[in-house]
Amino acid sequence: MTLGGALLALLIGGLLLGRSSMRVSVPPSAPLPVPPTPPTASTNVQTFFVRGVVKELKADGKTVVIDHEEIPNYMAKMTMPFKVKDTNQSASLGTNDPIHFRLNVAEYESWIDQVTKTGKGASPVADPDRKSFRLVRDVEVLKEGDALPSYPLTSHLGKAFNTAQFKGQALAITFIFTRCPIPDFCPRMDFRFSEVTKRMNALPDAPKNYHLISLSFDVDYDTPLVLQNHANRVKAQHGADMSQWTFATGKLIDIDDLTERFGMTFAREPGTVPFNHNLRTVVVDAAGKVQKVFVGNEWKADALVSELEKAAKAKP
Repeated sequence: MTLGGALLALLIGGLLLGRSSMRVSVPPSAPLPVPPTPPTASTNVQTFFVRGVVKELKADGKTVVIDHEEIPNYMAKMTMPFKVKDTNQSASLGTNDPIHFRLNVAEYESWIDQVTKTGKGASPVADPDRKSFRLVRDVEVLKEGDALPSYPLTSHLGKAFNTAQFKGQALAITFIFTRCPIPDFCPRMDFRFSEVTKRMNALPDAPKNYHLISLSFDVDYDTPLVLQNHANRVKAQHGADMSQWTFATGKLIDIDDLTERFGMTFAREPGTVPFNHNLRTVVVDAAGKVQKVFVGNEWKADALVSELEKAAKAKP
């Protein structure tokens, strides 16, 4: 080997030896922050373009009561409240204004937008085809602290029962009909009661003496069998525990009596399916007295759970 070759071999060997013994300390990289998961908007939104007449504007500017035309394949002609997300859409409206609007229906909510006045509001004229809410008998409105009268009902399992038999238990009653098309109304009540069952099961010291009743006012259609099928769908869809929850029906005269005691009204025009109705959810304590009345659909499951915990402690 020549002198140059030896020097070259020596140089390469030194470099390789240096590489093999070199240790480079690299600090571990900090984990990248995980951005919060944005809420997923429902991609399954149905839209309907509808005409109607403004009947009332609620003080909060977020609710407009509209007498609307039939929405083919969805809802009959009726008068009902609609939520407005953008209050600018309702700011210029007045009672009896004719309007166009778009109705958006998602899984758990509905709202209107693209509200446009189509003319000047006219003086209200009685509609001979419009049926008003009925009052079938004069009943005393119940207040918090009043005793709940006894009402005979029938469960979704076809068993007769009475509201009086729940004395000693906290009782929550809401009012629905199974064919309700608007997600903010009856389907939301089903969802909220489902949440309540799961929250009560998750509480370590939750009371066992409570019961939920979803009472249908569609007595002709919502038979025990229909209600049983509906209960099974709710259980499958929301993972609800049905062991302390009953869907029920009864005689119309008794349901009228019960609903009117809490300002709950419902009516249906002949030949149509949907009802014009408002919403009430009532909590009765273990002593059989009215403890709380939730008006509308904005209450949350946690609020009802708190009321049930309190109601369960009342002495019969």
